[in-house]
This record gives sequence, structure tokens and C-alpha cells, in this order.
Amino acid sequence: MSICLEVKNIRKEYNQKVALDRISLSIEKGKIFGLLGPNGAGKTTFIRIINQITAPDTGSIQFNGMDFKREHITRIGYLPEERGLYKNMKVGEQCLYLARLKGLSKTEAKQQIHYWFQRLEMLDWLPKKVEELSKGMAQKVQFISTIIHQPELIIFDEPFSGFDPINSEIIKQEVLRLKEQGTTIILSTHRMESVEELCDDIALINAGQCVLYGQVTQIKEKYKKDIYKIEYRGTLKTPEGFNVLENDNNIALIKATQKQSSNQLLSKLIKQVDVVSFKEKLPSINDIFIQSVSNE
Repeated sequence: MSICLEVKNIRKEYNQKVALDRISLSIEKGKIFGLLGPNGAGKTTFIRIINQITAPDTGSIQFNGMDFKREHITRIGYLPEERGLYKNMKVGEQCLYLARLKGLSKTEAKQQIHYWFQRLEMLDWLPKKVEELSKGMAQKVQFISTIIHQPELIIFDEPFSGFDPINSEIIKQEVLRLKEQGTTIILSTHRMESVEELCDDIALINAGQCVLYGQVTQIKEKYKKDIYKIEYRGTLKTPEGFNVLENDNNIALIKATQKQSSNQLLSKLIKQVDVVSFKEKLPSINDIFIQSVSNE
């Protein structure tokens, strides 16, 4: 396992209020890491520390196995939730300016700008002023500005906010393509469906503490409740040792009430109905999020 970012026991206080309390986690290279939590949980403080906008009071951070230093910031891309473009600048000039700030030469910057604007079918917008752009188009411009210097680590804070379904899908596919190319991505979002679709690992921060952390698949296994979804033909009666939670249009949700396996349930079902499909129903990340926060 190769680690891009390792955070150990970072703590941050503002005016004697703890924003982060001994947070420790590792983010693997080439993975999409979901940073979750309710409003005010400490996610923004964590992102500000990674972007070196502020520093932790205690704790340490390593980037690619090295102590985190100021020069590493050029290898990070950050798309903030609050977008910030200069409205009176032309789009092309804006992107060129931001690319140069990230260390690209003028020639490199122009090449990358042309590549990305052509890829996203936006070349006609280069000579226009930012103030002429729709909200969605401005967000696409800022997305390009975030990734234009080919960073090793990208932090997306609510990257799909304000997009229509078509543009959301375009950006989602670009995020997945960046992952395939080996880019490490931190995704901070309240859209749990995006977490389900994109994230390999997640951390849930609540009240400054990391209350849930690990691989998405393992977390869903941990929170499962022995509920099975069955599609069938025939007349279904409640099998012994199980409860039928829902049963509509020959699709049923059945929960084990005793220590019984899926094989035991299936063997009981096939004696009374034709089973069309049978699978365990795992909890959604949204369900796990609500349960974890409510338990704190």
C-alpha cells in the first residue's frame, strides 16, 4: 500500500473551541477518499490544513513519505466550495494566470488550457469575460483551473454543486479518469450518491473527531443488518426465523430474527416459491452517515 497523505494526531483549536481533535488517517495513492461530516464538523478546517492555509496546533502530516512542506502545495489542486474567479477577466487570461501561479510556464499553461477547453467543448468561451458565464460554466472553468497543473493530490469540495445532471455526469467521468491516471483525490461532499459511486475509502468527521474511517465496502459490511431482497414468483409465506419487512409486487425484504445464514433462508424460500433473484441488502452510505452522527 502506497500512501499519498498521512495525517497523525492533528489538533486545531479556534478561541478555545476544538475544531479537530487528534485526527489520524492515511490516504492511498490513486484512490478517491471521501471526507464526510455534517456542517460544522471540522471538514473545512481539515481541508485548510492540507492546503497550508492554516497550520495544526499539534500533530504531523506527511506527503509521499516526506514531512509536509510549503513547496508541496504546487503538487496539490484545490477546488473550494465557494468559487472564486475574477469576474472582469477573460476566461483564457484567468486560466493562464492561475496556471502560472501553480508553476507552469506560459507555453505549458497555454497547451493545457487548449487541451482541457477542447476536451470539455468550451473553446468558444476562452475570449469571454467570466461575468458572462453561467454558474455551471464558471464551475467548469474553475474545475479546469484546479487540475490544469496535473497535481498529484486534488481536493474537491462539493464539486457537483449547481451542476445540471448532464454536466454532473461529465465532471464525474473526468474525476474517474483522473483516478485511472493515478491521481489521488479527496472528495468532500454532502451528496451521498456521489460517495457511493466514486469513493474507495471514507472518513466521517463529527464534532471534530473521526467517528468512522475505512474502505467503503468494509464499512457497509460492518453495518449490514441481515436483510435480504428477494424477487420471486408464487405466494410467499414468512419463513421460520425471519420477518418479512416489505412485500410488494413479488419483491420482498426479509430480515433474519435468529442466527441464520442466507443459505438457510434460500433453502426455505425455494420450497414455497420460484426465486428469481436473491441478494443481501447492504445499508447505503447515507444510512450509515445518519446512524453514525445520531449515535454521537
